[in-house]
Amino acid sequence: MKNKRNVLYSLMIMLAGVCYFPVQAQQKNGAQDTNETKKVSSSHGPNSIVRAIKQDRKGNIWLTSGEGVFKYDGKSFTHITSKVSSARFFSVLEDRKGNFWFATIGSGVYYYNGKSFRNFTTKDGLASDRIGNIYEDKTGNVWFGTENGASRYDGKSFQNFKMIEAASSTQTDSVHISAYQHALPKDSWMHNDVNVIIEDKTGKLWFGTRGYISVYDGKTFTTITNKDGKAFANVRSIIKDKKGNIWIGGTDGLWRYNGNMFTNFTQKFVGYIYEDKKGNIWTSMESANGQGWALSRYDGKSLADKKPVVTEITNKPMIFGILEDNDGNIWFGANGLYRYDGKTITDFKSEEGRK
Repeated sequence: MKNKRNVLYSLMIMLAGVCYFPVQAQQKNGAQDTNETKKVSSSHGPNSIVRAIKQDRKGNIWLTSGEGVFKYDGKSFTHITSKVSSARFFSVLEDRKGNFWFATIGSGVYYYNGKSFRNFTTKDGLASDRIGNIYEDKTGNVWFGTENGASRYDGKSFQNFKMIEAASSTQTDSVHISAYQHALPKDSWMHNDVNVIIEDKTGKLWFGTRGYISVYDGKTFTTITNKDGKAFANVRSIIKDKKGNIWIGGTDGLWRYNGNMFTNFTQKFVGYIYEDKKGNIWTSMESANGQGWALSRYDGKSLADKKPVVTEITNKPMIFGILEDNDGNIWFGANGLYRYDGKTITDFKSEEGRK
């Protein structure tokens, strides 16, 4: 059982993380305006792994994948980046002004105002061109979680932050699950490989990294530890729920922090966390039967119980971004795009594959 668990975790780390392999991608030379080219419309979405899913203020569904960025208007998909970049896209943000930001692995970040694109890279001040996460804080600054720290953009320039002073990672660096079975070196590059950024109710910023969690108060980065004094390792997802609680998911399982104490819900690997309108907590996590990942729902009304009610909705080899749309449907990414209406799951990879 232990060997099977280690094999599963190794697969999770290789696929869920920002893999350190050379990427064949279009690289821009500095921040440039790129005229929007003809976008491709079709009846089906991407066939590759979908990493992030968001709904914009107009109701459109946006998703990032290995094939690029797609927009779904309820009838058809538009391949937004088909002629812009061949990079893998990991994250999407609609900022408060209605503009979009797309994070790539190898080609920096793309800014899209609905008509044209602008590409930002390390030549413009980004900490790295390999970006896994985008977040907008309360003041309107846009943060980028990169493999070499976090970058903050104030609309004019970038400012970079490192959780610790350490050498940058290289293309040959790799991580095995055994690395997390004991304390990580304090100067490891993994502490600066940022997977997720969130701002808590006090205004502090939480950075979940391939190493540990760091909380930034505007001056100092502090490593967060659980009730046993152990740091949270390889954190893949952090959210703030409606009550202001912080939820953490990663190698150490699913945890909730209410500002005073931590509560553990599972020790199985958790890759993504989402709270719906009813207060239910959705996760992509290691399946109870060990068969890949499960889309699971923790009943919001039972979260205070010793044994909260948790339901596995479906199993997939990998599951990523989760979203509840305006109609209450749950969308999630796997090898393609899926929608769950409470009874059935629709597969958008192809019309023939729908069920």
